[in-house]
Amino acid sequence: MGQSKPYRALVVEDDPMQRAMIGLLLEESDFDVIACESAEAAELVLQGSGDDVVLMMTDVELAGHMTGVELAHAAKKYNPDLDVIVTSGKPLRQSLPDGATFWSKPWAPLDVIRVAEMKASELAGESGPRRSS
Repeated sequence: MGQSKPYRALVVEDDPMQRAMIGLLLEESDFDVIACESAEAAELVLQGSGDDVVLMMTDVELAGHMTGVELAHAAKKYNPDLDVIVTSGKPLRQSLPDGATFWSKPWAPLDVIRVAEMKASELAGESGPRRSS
């Protein structure tokens, strides 16, 4: 293979099995996946190449000091067009930034594929580059 995938997704999950599963699902939908265990690591990715990331999926409870909800707010500041999905097995106690979506666990793997395919179709329909710098 060796070819880079056309879209980039950021998966932020401290459970290695969940992180790997989400990554595989997104890779099946032609996403290049960056996987992080903590919100702090994910924020560094967003600072460096946030414009290249088009989809982020994060758990609320993560390794480190920052929550997934706090990361969602930071991510939207770096890239307001970023599609953000926040997941948790517990009720959400903080408000999400505008445009972010909450998924209660357990969610179906097919949901990840469906969102990835919709995002890829949306991006494929755009003419030219997403942003000009």
